[in-house]
Formats: sequence, C-alpha cells, structure tokens
Amino acid sequence: MAHHDKSPARVFERFASAATWFTGSVPAFTVALGIILVWAITGPLFHFSNTWQLVINTGTTIVTFLMVFLIQQTQNKDGLAIQLKLNELVAALEGASNRLISVEDLNSEELRILREHYQLLAKRAKEMAETTESHSIEEAERRHELKARRRKT
Repeated sequence: MAHHDKSPARVFERFASAATWFTGSVPAFTVALGIILVWAITGPLFHFSNTWQLVINTGTTIVTFLMVFLIQQTQNKDGLAIQLKLNELVAALEGASNRLISVEDLNSEELRILREHYQLLAKRAKEMAETTESHSIEEAERRHELKARRRKT
C-alpha cells in the first residue's frame, strides 16, 4: 500500500500511531497532570459539587475509552510486524523448522505440544553445558568469522 494512501483505514492507522506515541511522551503526561491540577484547584470554587466531579469523571472516561482503540490498533500492527520479522528469521535460518512460521495461528493444544518440545531441547542443552559455556566469547568470534567468510564468497 502506498505511503500517501488517503483511505480511512490508513488515515486512522497514522493517527493511531501518532496519538499513541504522543500519549506516551513527557509533554502528554505534563498536559494530563496540568488538567488534573486545574481541576483539583477549582474544586473549592465549585464547592466540590457533583457537576465538578462529573466533569473529570466524564473527561477521563471518554479519553480512556478512545485510547483503548488507539492503543489496540497500534499493538496489533506492532505485533504483526514482529511476527513477520520472526517468520523471516525462521525461514532464513538453516536448520530452523519452517513449521514455526505463523506459529501464532496454531491452537492451544498445538502450542502446548511445541512448548514441551522446546522445553525438552532446553533441558537437554542444559544437561550438556552451562549457558555461559554455550554462549561464550569464543563462540561469538567463531560465528563472526564464519559470517565474514560467507560474505567474501
């Protein structure tokens, strides 16, 4: 899809990304804190009335309701991007099982079986060597040299 796409879905996607980024920033927190402080300071002016309380309750409820959708849209997009990156790594790694591509689509029972498979592999690896031994500086050097040789050929 083109970056300049003006479809409602693309406009919402860009808005959701910008809004969730902004709401996680220091300026957004400062604005929110300022609103709460102004509301609290005006309490005595309005004699802490029900209307005064209703203003903050309604405002925070509306913001929270809308933020749920914005954050969920951004998380869905980020989650899909991470899944695709992991799928690419699995597909590219020699020896990796292509059955793990799109593993997120498996049902709970299938995921449980795969988890047991990998727990057994981890147990066997732990029996063979400590983690510090299996991920040593020497191993990192060997991997680097292997990759460098492959690039030259």
